[in-house]
Order: sequence, then structure tokens, then C-alpha cells
Amino acid sequence: MSTMRSKITLYLPKAAQIILFVAMALFIALLFPSQVKVRYDIKPGQTWRFDDLPAPFDFAVRRTAAELEAEQRRVLEDFSPYYRMDDKVLDRRTALFEQTLKTQITQLAGRGEFPDVIQRSDAYLNYGKRLLQRIYARGIIRPAPEHEAKGKTFVINVIQGNTSYQQTLEYFYTEKSAQALLIDSLPASSLSEPDFLYPILEKMIEPNIVFDAVLTENFRNEILAGTPQYRGMVKKGELIVTRNGIVTDEVHQKILSMQEQYEQEIVSRYSAGGIGAGYFILAFLLSGIFFVYLKNREPEVLQYLPKLFFVTAWIVLYSWLVYWAEHSNPINAYFIPFCIAPIIIQTFFNKRLALFTHIITVLTASFISSLGWDFTFLQMLAGIVILLTNVDVNSWSRFFLSIGAVLLTLLATFVGLTLVEQGNLLQWNWTIVIWIFLSAFLTLLALPLIPLLERIFGFTSALRLRELMDLNRPLLQNLALKAPGTFQHSIQVGNLSEAAAREIGADALLVKVGALYHDIGKMANPDYFVENQAGIENPHSEKSYTESASIIIGHVAEGIQMARKNRLPQVLVEFIATHHGTTRVEFFYRKMVNESSEEEVIEKDFRYPGPKPRTREQTIMMMADSIEAACKSLKQPSEQDIYDLIDKIIAGKISLGQMDESALTFQELEQCRRAFKKVMKSVHHQRIEYPELKKGKEDVKDARREG
Repeated sequence: MSTMRSKITLYLPKAAQIILFVAMALFIALLFPSQVKVRYDIKPGQTWRFDDLPAPFDFAVRRTAAELEAEQRRVLEDFSPYYRMDDKVLDRRTALFEQTLKTQITQLAGRGEFPDVIQRSDAYLNYGKRLLQRIYARGIIRPAPEHEAKGKTFVINVIQGNTSYQQTLEYFYTEKSAQALLIDSLPASSLSEPDFLYPILEKMIEPNIVFDAVLTENFRNEILAGTPQYRGMVKKGELIVTRNGIVTDEVHQKILSMQEQYEQEIVSRYSAGGIGAGYFILAFLLSGIFFVYLKNREPEVLQYLPKLFFVTAWIVLYSWLVYWAEHSNPINAYFIPFCIAPIIIQTFFNKRLALFTHIITVLTASFISSLGWDFTFLQMLAGIVILLTNVDVNSWSRFFLSIGAVLLTLLATFVGLTLVEQGNLLQWNWTIVIWIFLSAFLTLLALPLIPLLERIFGFTSALRLRELMDLNRPLLQNLALKAPGTFQHSIQVGNLSEAAAREIGADALLVKVGALYHDIGKMANPDYFVENQAGIENPHSEKSYTESASIIIGHVAEGIQMARKNRLPQVLVEFIATHHGTTRVEFFYRKMVNESSEEEVIEKDFRYPGPKPRTREQTIMMMADSIEAACKSLKQPSEQDIYDLIDKIIAGKISLGQMDESALTFQELEQCRRAFKKVMKSVHHQRIEYPELKKGKEDVKDARREG
């Protein structure tokens, strides 16, 4: 059981890496378009750089959008909207007229008014009905505002029952003209008192021909759907464009039509699974290249799952954003702030990883986007420029200058691409310019995202490190009070480490802060460390060698515990754990061996638990820690004494295997060696005597005592 558990522990990170790698490739492949990718990304006015292009098959030339729109406008000019005649309106109004008339006559009884109406009520009733029938027979229309504006001669379709006919608007009565007809007709009637009927008939006027919007829209869509989409044929073998020829609007439309026909044939001839397999291969290659890069150049990122997830999440996120932009009108992928990722990755990791991640991200997004190589070129350039400007999130002015530089570069690039494609700026695409400005503005989100992501993933930004470097922080103040010698030693180690880190391009800020906190565990027993023993009796005299070694070694575990209690970042905890590697407490070990048989000495009691340093910064600080402590013990050293001691300490670390797991190269080691010598020479320059002094072996041994 224990063997199986150890295997799971050993292989789980690798299995998780493979799962994440495959999941990333699958997700990206699902975002790729389902149709065949367009082969030619060419625009009108450009030169055809390929070989002569003959038609590979017969195909119809599709109308351009402008041509299709013009044809549809022409068709719609002759289109007549549909109105519906409601025969029930006459029946309702006739019945209402009869009821109203009888009511009015009843009210007149006994009042002596309108005697002819009372005596001949049937005549008035019949005349009113005939007049209403005459008006409604022709029809009373209430035209839609857009139709009324076209004038009286505008033709409409009128549906009456199961039949329809066309008629102009002027043929029908409007409510106003129907009322005017009443005024003209009543005096000409044979009735003695026709004025009695006018107010009653006036209220009976109601449109019986109304606009049918649903039916009109249906017929309109049918007509538009029937508009010819094509305007000619190209026969197989016919030359479309010659090499170095100019791509005119006509040629461009032929190329687009050929590509469309080609894509339709491919999709119909082969299954969509084949196209999907092709996109999966591309996604797999991009993901694979990225993971190989991480394995060779950034093994820490690949081995630490939170870091691996953090980096790959940017590729997945931007791929989804481009997919969303492609399917969300009028959103354009140019608005997506691709520069946020390299800014944040550079802040938490390094420029090399930021640039490579940005390249993979843009290449992946280019397969999803339909914007062509212009989009790829612009976004690739944006990431390169943002890294070249040395964007610094700790400096507002520096950060805004970097964003401004990117914006100006993108605008200049867009101008250049427009001139290359069109030869002028007459058709300047202001929409894309607006998207570019918006993208630059959204890049400012990198600033609030950094502290948020720092908390979520447990990373440490430069801003956080600068806060921790403040010597007034409680933990460093306690170190200065309880172990002043250790505090001064930590500051000197920080300066020495910073110089070496700058020499090789490592994270100088990180290693300096790591040095400030690497010995905080000595606060538990400060008097047991030589740098804090000035003026006091050595407490090791009352301890056995094993007990003394245990106290010395214990400052690492104590430091880790204090760091976690004070919520220091994990990266600083690793400096505390690795600054002695797996070396021995040599002074007490040799004392024990000299006074006992070597078989009786348990070596592990005198060895630090490790682990060995892995990063360049951890390795630099391990060497600087030993060099600073050793050089401090030298009495009136010459320049050569210092150089020899530094060489001996570095050689000792190598021979003891303390650099076996380090990412530091031999070339970088030599650069660090020179930096160490330069700094230590300047520190001891007032005490250096010439010619060089002789030094005994015991002095060197004392110098290498663990501090």
C-alpha cells in the first residue's frame, strides 16, 4: 500500500499536466470554426503574389453586398404593401346607425322639432344606409405613415375575402374625405331635413381598409429571398487573375465566390469530423509546443500546478473571448486587450515566458478569428512592444507611458497596413480605430487584476515585495531588536545577492527581500549564533555538540514557522528552507568526529533538512549567505585572500552537490562569482593590506562556520 501511495504521489503531477494539456487542446479545438478555413486573404487593390489562378471548376459569381442591396432596393421600389378590407365594419356601423337614429327620433317626440324626420323616419333611415353602403363599398382607408408619404398614386394590394386587387391610395376615401362626402351629399338628397343625419352619420365613419403588417413582411421577405444572388458564371480553366496582377473589385469577388463554392464542396464531400480533426491537430500542436517550451525553459511553472493553470488559463480565456466576439455583433475582436496577459505574466514570472505565452495566445486566436493576418500582426506587435517598453506596474507614469507607446504603435501599424492594402487613407476604417483605443483603455485593468490574482493564486508581485522590504515592518523590527547581528548580516547578504542577481538578469528584488527574511528563525535562540555573541559568554559551551548542531539547524524550521505565522509569501518561505541546502553544520560535526569514533557519529543529526536550492535566486542567496559570513571572519584580508575564499566556498557548494538541482548555469555562476568578488572587495577595501598576508588553515575553517 505504501509503495502504491508513493507512486501516486510521484506521478500525480505529471498526470495532471497531461490532463491539463489535453483539456486545453480539446477546448480550443471546439472553439475553432466548423467550416473550411479561407485560403486567400486578399483585398481589392493589392497585388496578386501567387501564381496565375485559373478556375478549378465552374462556379457562379456572387453579387457583392452593395450590388445585392441595390437590387433589393430596386425590387422593393415596385413592391406594394398589403391592406385588408374588413366587410364586418359596414354591418356594425349600419346597425349602430339604425339604433342611434331610432333613439334620436324617440327623444324628439313631443318637442316639435324635425317634424319631417318624425313623419318619414324610414326614408331617413334608408337614405343613411344607402350612403354608408356607398362609402364603405369603395372603402375608407387609414394608410400607414410611410405609405401616405409616398403620395396618392402609391399602389397597394387590397385583400377582400379570397381575392386581392391593386389600387392607388387616392381611389379610397380617408376618414376626412368621407366626412366631406357627407357634407356634399346630404343637401343634394330629396330629404327636407338632411342636416339631422349629418352628426349621426359622421360618427359612423370608421376605416374598413387597414394595413396588414405581418402579411406585408412575409411577402416582402419572399421577394428579397428571391433576389438573384449571383450575376454570372466562370467556366473551369478560365483565368481569374495573373501573377503580379492587380486584384480589382471584380477579381476579388470572383476569388471570394470560388472560395465559397470550394468550401461548400469540401463540406458536402467530406464529413465535418475530418475538418474538426484538422483543427484539433493544430490545437494539439500549439498546446504541445507551449508545454515543451515550459518543460525546457520554465520547469517550475510546469511542475507547480497553480502556476501551470494560471499561465494556460490566459490562452483559453483569450480564445474564448475571440470566439465570443466572432458571434456577438457588433463586437469586434480588436477590442480584446491582449496586452493584459504579458503584463501580468511578466509581473509574476519573467519577460521570456510572457512573450512566448502571448505568441501562442495570438496564434491560437488567429485561427478562431476571421479578421485575417492584419489582426495577427497587430496583436503580435502589441505584446512585443509592451514588453520592450519595460512596463512597470509599480510606477504609474511608466505604466501609462507603456500603454501610450503600444497605442501609438498600433495606430501607426494600422495606418501602414491601410496604405499597403488601399494605397490611400480615403477609406479609413474608423470603427477599427475605435476598437484599438478601447483595447488600450481596457489594458489598464492589468493594475487592479495584479493584487487580485496575487491573492487567488498565492503569487508574489513586485509591489508586495517592496512592501515586505520595508525595514519598519514588525518582523524585521523584532529581528533587529532580538538579533541585531543577524539583522545586519541579512542586510549585507541582501546587498551582495542583489548585485549578483543584477549581473545575470535574475530577479534582484526577490532575492534581496528573500535575504532579509532568510535568518528570521534565529530570533528563537539569538545568542547561539556567533554574529549575536558580542560581549557575552558562548552558550554552546554548556551544550553537547549534537545539541548545539540541533539548535543551529533548528533556525530553518523556526524561520519557516515564523514566516507562515506572519503570512509571508511562499516564495520567501522557500528562501528560508533552501538557504543552507542539505549541508552539514561542519564545525560541530568535526568537533564530534575528533572526540568520538566516526562510527558513533550520526551524520544526519548534523545535516540541514534542505531542500537544495532550485531557482537561480535561491542559489545566489545560498552562496551570498556563506560568502558574507566567511569574509566577515577574515582578519585584515588581502584582495587575494577574499578572492580565494570566495572561490573555495563556491567550489565547496558544487562539490557537495548543493547546486545539482539549481537552474543556475555555469556561465551565470562565473558572472555571480565576479559580482561577489567586486562587492566584497569594496566592503573590505579599507582593511586590505598589501602585500597579501598569510593565513592558516584554521582561520579558513573558522570562516566557514555556520552563521
